[in-house]
Amino acid sequence: MPDYESPASHGTEPFPARRRKPLVAVLGIVVFLTLGAAAGALWFRAGGDEAPAASDPTPTVTASVSSAGPATSVGPGVAAPDSSANPRFVEVGQCVRNNGPAGGKPELLITECGPQTYEVLRRVDGPTTGEKDAATKCASVGDYTNWFFFDSDLDTLDFVLCLKQR
Repeated sequence: MPDYESPASHGTEPFPARRRKPLVAVLGIVVFLTLGAAAGALWFRAGGDEAPAASDPTPTVTASVSSAGPATSVGPGVAAPDSSANPRFVEVGQCVRNNGPAGGKPELLITECGPQTYEVLRRVDGPTTGEKDAATKCASVGDYTNWFFFDSDLDTLDFVLCLKQR
């Protein structure tokens, strides 16, 4: 039997070595970005104290308390207070008071129930479109006297409070 001969090749040169430099560069960039994102997430979760000087971390707020009189709203760039008394943390059954000037912008704070406070009868979390939407959401709540809405640029932070004046 004759010896096996390999088929004729197109050349006698071996295949060129694969270049790994682009692969190494891409992997290096991916690792760098991943580590940077992880460090940023850890800083954010740790509650980093320094905020960038050019940005405002507070959302634009529009809020309103309504009764028989005209509604008022908090203008753009006005930040809600950051404390446990902030109305975004209020629950049904708790009370709030308006620390804002009479006929001016409402500044609700969670407080103990008593005279001149508003009891929260219903809380509706989720997107709100403003005064008409708040009035509609509270229309089915018996004994409500006032409503308050919080409308931010991020809809998941929006809420409506149906209130009863005490």
